[in-house]
Amino acid sequence: MCGITGWVDWERDLTTEIATTTAMTDTMRLRGPDAAGTWTAAHAFLGHRRLSIIDLEGGVQPMATTDSQAIITYSGEVYNFGELRAELIGAGHTFRTRSDTEVILEGYKRWGPAVAEHLNGMFAFAIWDDAAQRLVLVRDRLGIKPLYYHYYGSGLIFGSEPKAVLANPIFVPELDASGLAEVFAVATAPTPGHGVFCGLNQVKPGHVLTIDRAGLRSTAYWSLTAVDHRDDTRATVAHVRDLLIDIVQRQLVADVSVGALLSGGLDSSAITAIASRIRREHGHGKIASYSVDFPGSSESFRSTTWHPTRDEPYAAAVSAHLGTQHTTVVVEPADILAHDEKVLRARDLPGWGEMDVSLYLLFDQVKSFSSVALSGESADEIFGGYPYFTSPTAREFDGFPWLAGKTGPSVLLRSEIRDVVAPDDYVKARYDEAVRSTPQLDGESSEDVVSRRISYLALTRWLGALLDRKDRISMATGLEVRVPFCDHRLIEYVWNVPWHIKTAGSQEKGLLRLAVADLLPDEVLRRRKSGFPPNPDPNYLHALQVRVRDLLAAPQAPVFDLVDHRTVAERFGMDRALPSPRAASSTTAGLSFLLNLNTWLTDYRVRIR
Repeated sequence: MCGITGWVDWERDLTTEIATTTAMTDTMRLRGPDAAGTWTAAHAFLGHRRLSIIDLEGGVQPMATTDSQAIITYSGEVYNFGELRAELIGAGHTFRTRSDTEVILEGYKRWGPAVAEHLNGMFAFAIWDDAAQRLVLVRDRLGIKPLYYHYYGSGLIFGSEPKAVLANPIFVPELDASGLAEVFAVATAPTPGHGVFCGLNQVKPGHVLTIDRAGLRSTAYWSLTAVDHRDDTRATVAHVRDLLIDIVQRQLVADVSVGALLSGGLDSSAITAIASRIRREHGHGKIASYSVDFPGSSESFRSTTWHPTRDEPYAAAVSAHLGTQHTTVVVEPADILAHDEKVLRARDLPGWGEMDVSLYLLFDQVKSFSSVALSGESADEIFGGYPYFTSPTAREFDGFPWLAGKTGPSVLLRSEIRDVVAPDDYVKARYDEAVRSTPQLDGESSEDVVSRRISYLALTRWLGALLDRKDRISMATGLEVRVPFCDHRLIEYVWNVPWHIKTAGSQEKGLLRLAVADLLPDEVLRRRKSGFPPNPDPNYLHALQVRVRDLLAAPQAPVFDLVDHRTVAERFGMDRALPSPRAASSTTAGLSFLLNLNTWLTDYRVRIR
């Protein structure tokens, strides 16, 4: 997987900036605990921290071509690297390693930046083209792997995470009105390319960014397109099944152990079932599976729209049905409080509180057994599994459907800050922008028009927040999490499937249920969508309340430069839940967000413009 960073500057000698380039590379240590490497020339620097997954001995980075004309630092996995390697050998290329890194590098020699179009996988990489004196930055189609950058005229700094850019004294962490709006108003619909901090951007999903002395250019190499779906239900189910088998088989390839995250929901269960069958067919042992639970969850569980059922009974049922080697990670409230700031440093931004920490503790335990884990992200976005796909209120809402009827943390802003940020206007502008970019198909029914729009919003806005969370938290533990449902071939196909086929059998994700019907227990095939579980322990809620009470006793705390102290105190005193950025909120979510925000402003020394 790995972490990457780099710097180009046309007006300074980077060979004299060793202290800074070393600091930038060191920020990626958790993403790449196995090895470190750097490459430096007068005006270009590339840094790399490696998590060894493929070709443990040969895949050392940064990696150069034999003529040293192109050098790469790369994070991710290319799942079709075997086919590309064979194609390139047939075209006369030679290889020194078995790594997918070298396949990208040789592909660049043949196709230039268009190499991105040939890759199937999750990736973010930078190539310094010494002959052309240009830097090329590439990000995968869905934005599974992050890539941030700061352009400042005479140069550019980049990294897998903001912390790599923050390690360079050229960059100062500041927030302007749009950055505040990203944190307070659209945390679950982040704007593609926005890096929150002033002057910090992200390479957009499916884009190539090039910088040379002439300047900066961004080019899209992939986007969703609307096409007429000609397959009937039976053929659609069969094609989805074939795609899933091919995708999972590719993503099981590794020179280290591979496990599966198993919540007991349809998505993770489907991936685990297919992986389990493939391993049996190839004569391998049982796949390891992992779930998360909390002490006393069976007694304290309360059903909600986003969490209608507990995960653990279903995870146990799937494990028993498939015969996986299952581990349930039990998260204690004290562990969440102890790791809260560690997760904040992993995300570089205020996150989703205890849900982030629970995920971190799960990944940390998984890493003890497996270096790679398969996960179920994006199935709901393409198959239509979230409540907002079917809720009449959400479908008719003139805004991001998951925000329908929700009060976000922007209501806590001080009035003078809210006047400048104008959060409602910002959300509406971002929504209208997204809707305008949604591909259309003539002749669709009104139901399909709405469903297509919601799915597009989910894939291009909502999914970005989930993938960022998954990547940042997993990489903080040195675990590579692969996301089979994010394969672009599956995305392209299912996005164009009519709504009546996606809901075959009059149930959400009916298409996916039919595609895996022979693999799973009936109770899992019938189970409704249930999100990542919140911690139900009342002791955790009490601990957060104590911390917020202490924060309110310090009105000079940085958070109250943004948030209105009186509003928070009144809500807290009336025992009203504080709003949080999460779509599926809980009694603890707003409390943890407020505490997280204050710690972030303090520790990162964030300036407000």
